[in-house]
Amino acid sequence: MANDEYDYLFKVVLIGDSGVGKSNLLSRFTRNEFNLDSKSTIGVEFATRSIQVDNKTIKAQIWDTAGQERYRAITSAYYRGAVGALLVYDISKHQTYENVTRWLKELRDHADTNIV
Repeated sequence: MANDEYDYLFKVVLIGDSGVGKSNLLSRFTRNEFNLDSKSTIGVEFATRSIQVDNKTIKAQIWDTAGQERYRAITSAYYRGAVGALLVYDISKHQTYENVTRWLKELRDHADTNIV
């Protein structure tokens, strides 16, 4: 199967405060890379990874959304069509955990009602 062929496509968004590790989750899952010196995401980036499950090709399209307040209007449009979301926080920064409630509200306000 060519790289652009797949049986199922799933869009998943990563959301959370700036600097909590969303970009590193993306790069670890899609490229098996980790960079301690990664820069803040500007706007939205995405990457894909295909895996085989029961002889079907599943393509995961992972969207990395900027955590900064100034990009909030840009990222809200990218919730549409997502079937899943990972709310990310930094266990060493308690405030990022406290802000998960706000991120969850934003997700519910902008995403499809059946998002996981």
